[in-house]
Amino acid sequence: MFKLNENEKEYRFGDSGPKYLMKGPRLNFAVVQFQPGQDFPAHYHNIMEENFYIMEGEIDIVVDDKVNHMKKGDFIHIEPGEIHYVKNNSDKKIVMISTLGPFQDTDKVEVKDFKWPE
Repeated sequence: MFKLNENEKEYRFGDSGPKYLMKGPRLNFAVVQFQPGQDFPAHYHNIMEENFYIMEGEIDIVVDDKVNHMKKGDFIHIEPGEIHYVKNNSDKKIVMISTLGPFQDTDKVEVKDFKWPE
């Protein structure tokens, strides 16, 4: 068994990014927060699949050049190899849950030449 309170962890970038409540051994589980205008660089995973569930606010999640406007209650599943980029284009913070599995210590490949789809 494993138990903790979210307040025991911190967001990766101070007030934003993922706050991992669990990393492995089989999956990652994180609360993710972005302030208005903040984003997370485009990347993909070779092995892990990623899920996002929107708890609060609205966010744009680009998956393989398709913009998915997500709002509270929406869920999206991203397969390994699918390039994804997350940006809060709204004027309010976004809070979502992220799961990644099967757990890999390093599996993120950044995409340097990402351009917002037309």
